[in-house]
Amino acid sequence: MSEESVHHIFQTEAEELLVEMEDALLALEDDPTNQELVNSLFRAMHTIKGAAGVFNFNHITEFTHPVETEVDLIRQGQRTVDSNLIATLLKIKDHTWALVESAVDGDGSLSNALYETGEALLQELQGERSVAPAAKANTATSSVERAPESSTSNGHSRANPIEEMFAHDFHDDDEPPESDGRMDSDQWFISLDFQADALRNGLDPASFISYLSNLGDINDIVTLTHRVPSLEKADFESCYLGFRIAFVSQASKADIEAVFEFALDDCTVSILPPHSKVATYLKQIEDLPELESLRLGDILLSIGAVTKAELERALNLQSSDENGATEERKKIGELLVEQKVIEQPVIERALKKQQKSREQSQTIRVDSNKLGQLINLVGELVTSSAAMKIVVERYHMRDADEVVAGMEHLVEEIRDHALQLRMVQIGDTFSRFRRVTRDVSNELGKKIDLVISGGESELDKTVVEKINDPLTHLVRNALDHGIELPSERLAAGKPEAGTITLNAFHDSGHIVIEVIDDGRGLDPEKIQAKAEKVGLIEPGVTLSRAEIFRLVFEPGLSTKEQASNLSGRGVGMDVVRRNIEALRGSVELDSNVGKGTHITINLPLTLAIIDGFMVGAGHERYVIPLSMVEECVEFNNGDWYEEKGQSNFINLRGEVMPFVRLRTFFQVPQRQQRQHRESLVVVRMGRHKAGFVVDQLFGEQQTVIKPLGDIFQHLKGVSGATILGTGDIALILDVQGLLTLAGNQHAHHSQAVVGSEANEHTEG
Repeated sequence: MSEESVHHIFQTEAEELLVEMEDALLALEDDPTNQELVNSLFRAMHTIKGAAGVFNFNHITEFTHPVETEVDLIRQGQRTVDSNLIATLLKIKDHTWALVESAVDGDGSLSNALYETGEALLQELQGERSVAPAAKANTATSSVERAPESSTSNGHSRANPIEEMFAHDFHDDDEPPESDGRMDSDQWFISLDFQADALRNGLDPASFISYLSNLGDINDIVTLTHRVPSLEKADFESCYLGFRIAFVSQASKADIEAVFEFALDDCTVSILPPHSKVATYLKQIEDLPELESLRLGDILLSIGAVTKAELERALNLQSSDENGATEERKKIGELLVEQKVIEQPVIERALKKQQKSREQSQTIRVDSNKLGQLINLVGELVTSSAAMKIVVERYHMRDADEVVAGMEHLVEEIRDHALQLRMVQIGDTFSRFRRVTRDVSNELGKKIDLVISGGESELDKTVVEKINDPLTHLVRNALDHGIELPSERLAAGKPEAGTITLNAFHDSGHIVIEVIDDGRGLDPEKIQAKAEKVGLIEPGVTLSRAEIFRLVFEPGLSTKEQASNLSGRGVGMDVVRRNIEALRGSVELDSNVGKGTHITINLPLTLAIIDGFMVGAGHERYVIPLSMVEECVEFNNGDWYEEKGQSNFINLRGEVMPFVRLRTFFQVPQRQQRQHRESLVVVRMGRHKAGFVVDQLFGEQQTVIKPLGDIFQHLKGVSGATILGTGDIALILDVQGLLTLAGNQHAHHSQAVVGSEANEHTEG
């Protein structure tokens, strides 16, 4: 792993911590005494500071250290949380991210602007108190490199009290001494054993030890060199060193371990507490309430006797024990004692509180590019499976039918599980708008509540990333255009605080996202007047309510008289629609004057592989997303109502429905022999239904979506293509686009019928 990769991991971890910090700050506005939220703030600053220190990102360390100090005062109850403090900490969160980006992507120097911003924020945070200087990083290099004053017969360094504490590390054949060497020295003992690949993975052992000095005093260090091979056998890119450290500090075990957080994959870390800490742990266990429902690890974690990493390491070691049956494996307490993580008396006292029963679950971080490659390979597997099925059918290989059916089932399972790996909850995206709502509300002098529901709904990570910008624009429009000032709302008989609701739910293989506000709403007459003024429509044209609101997404249309830095310049809504349609989705708007606006976005769950329904029109084949297909009906030619160049509709069991004849729409030549019967495929998307008239029905098919080239981007009615098992190309229909076309034709037809009936009534 290169240094650049390690820095990227730090950047990703820092981003996640800062997002958690922002969520905690916004939650603190409603619950300012919530200690867990305050602890979350402290953990974010502390972890980022520690990691930055390891990588020598001193600008980040010097900024986050005083911030951590101030947050610690909140934890201790010496400072209260109010809206001003939260506003300052939100700005500090933004500045910390700017420092992280500068450190990782820049040349390591700090610009004057960033420095001045940081100083101003620290002064704002600390108020009238003097600025606490950041802790200087003391270097322990001299201690690490010093020559030992004495040596053993094996030539290894010996020091007191480390030589007593870690005697078995120097003599592999010796038993550990009975005395731990701590009777006269109340200090931590830290054991570091770096793996061979540590240097190749971008780690510098000396930097970790150097940063450790920020938490206390290093009394002594012994460097273990017994793993260093001869000069002829040495690999100078490998690390052979280990360290034993005597350390005096008031920090907790978790704080000390956090120094080595980014080295845990390449270094075995053991931290043994002082005797005074052991006595504290024993007392804390005694003071705990009844904990029968907790596991041993939970008890030890709750009192700070072990860290999460130490517990995970012991559990992994326990699970890898293959000496026999489960009852013969060593218990977790025994392993923690053997690893010099905790003393036996603490384990015994904890076991008296409850029985041991623990299960371990783990998650791993996977590069999204690797997931993308996996999805692509699964797509090729789907295509190959379809090709094999065709070959078996073509050559009547009946003996292979069962094998092919089994393979199709397995491919479908692999496809579903692979796609599930890339599914994420949309709630994280929704939560980011809490900050936007808060900042914009304060800027505009409005009171606005953000209500989030359906955050557990999942969709493809790629879709989530691409929908963020359109959602941001819609929420900002609601904040600026929609919600009125408190005085206006009170005068209109509304609550002083407005409400914006973000909701998501699954519907027919799609995800529906709603942005709803209870603001002033949109006036259809003003929209139509503005559209006529800018030349979008001809004056005097009669439009349906849906068609008028659809004009909002046309370029250059805005009914707001004065533009602001948030919205109102007539740009953006057309981009919103274009971006959503690029995801094979649709956006609809409905509004009532004085009551609010309701925007509905329909999106596919994934952009990679879908279940499709293949149909034929002439000599061409088309794929309709199976989740949108409601039914297939066979009709005679006389059952359709068609007016050339105008409207097409059909009466299906009493329901008048528009339809599109695919052969006519795509101008596909007719087959030589005219078919007497055609089929109607009824599709639905949201509240809209329509029919596609086709010549043939081929049935369900797994469909790998291939994007169209730039030259076909403006092709109407098509959203992509797929490669069939025969090697032929089938176009994937843009159902929303075709529904819109059919709906417009149906609306025009209805208006024409109504107008005709009105004329007849007048003449009569």
